[in-house]
Amino acid sequence: MMKKNLPPLLASVFLLLALAFAWHQEQTAPSPVALTPSLTGQTEYCLTCHADLPSISPSHPVEVFGCVVCHGGEPLALQQDAAHRGLRGGANPSDLTVAEQSCGGSACHSGEAAGGRDHLQRVQTSIQSTYTGAITSVRYTFGAQDSLQPLFGTTEQVDSISRTGITRLQAFDPAAELNPQLQKFSQNCLSCHLNAAPPPGADYARETGCAACHSPAGERHTLTTAIPYTQCNACHNRGNYDLRTMTFIPRSDQPVTRLEAYYQPIAQFTQCEYTLDCIDCHTRAEAMGDGDLHADQASVQYVQCKTCHGTLEELPLTKTLTDPNDLAFRMDFLNPVMNLKPGDTILVTEQGEPLWNTRQLPDGTFEMVGKANKQYFTFRPVMGTACQQNPTQQESQYCHQCHALQK
Repeated sequence: MMKKNLPPLLASVFLLLALAFAWHQEQTAPSPVALTPSLTGQTEYCLTCHADLPSISPSHPVEVFGCVVCHGGEPLALQQDAAHRGLRGGANPSDLTVAEQSCGGSACHSGEAAGGRDHLQRVQTSIQSTYTGAITSVRYTFGAQDSLQPLFGTTEQVDSISRTGITRLQAFDPAAELNPQLQKFSQNCLSCHLNAAPPPGADYARETGCAACHSPAGERHTLTTAIPYTQCNACHNRGNYDLRTMTFIPRSDQPVTRLEAYYQPIAQFTQCEYTLDCIDCHTRAEAMGDGDLHADQASVQYVQCKTCHGTLEELPLTKTLTDPNDLAFRMDFLNPVMNLKPGDTILVTEQGEPLWNTRQLPDGTFEMVGKANKQYFTFRPVMGTACQQNPTQQESQYCHQCHALQK
């Protein structure tokens, strides 16, 4: 008798367990918090668990974007495993392997270059992403290529209309290199480009992709255009590479002052170069790329002292803002430190990029507000001063001869 009743009994037990599990799930499931972002019109329940997250940025309001359009995932799921299925980039949807799906679109960050919305294309082809300058130099040094013509980047890139003449980079494959020094290079020296995860340690803390710059370390769920120099330091001021041994040598000094934290003690710098933040001098095209493939870092950087101060013979380049759709107004909206208005005259670079955190005053001097620290500065052009600089020597190194801080 017992043997005949065993299967129904087991079935009843399993049924009871299933019902109990379902009841437990129902009792412990959070009450849905619905959000229907205006951009998609599709309801999602992400805020059920993530209501404590701060707004990521004024330009990405959650009521407009929601969460799923950037992060992916299952919008109507209430259990973590199910809700997180299909997340892009883990907690970082700006990783360059998924950024097109997360951040792209003609109205967002992969739009037309003429409208200044080709951010992803510019970042993908930038030196910070391709790292081609370092790869080229090391391969040439150790005889893997017979010229300094860029051949490889961290990922394959094609730019058929490049203004630099570099139309393609092959993906650098360390496993294909025979020289042991190049193998060491790939192991020890490829952690700075935007596609690479950083080494462990607080001094190197950053994300990959867009968040490497725009999400400062330690700031939860944040995107910002007010990028402090400390974020740049995660790659640019941690130490030096020993090219003989292909190893990274961390800084041995302990910075105390802002100057020491800003620069290593290997050169001379003027006060404005460390009082300001990196983004106050280096433009978006220099930092994010200008849409072209470049051979090295030097070929994409062009801002010099004369960009703001002019020369003994020429005033700095300026532009009076008349078009309400001017890029300068958009930049000022994203980081409102100047409150620019039509009729304001600002500085521009030789390439026409607006230095939108500057403004010319009625007496001909200029004011600047720091994009990251919001400090206020005024300065005047060199023309008409007692400066004795040779007009043919306008690179910043010549300004350093008189104006560098003596440590």
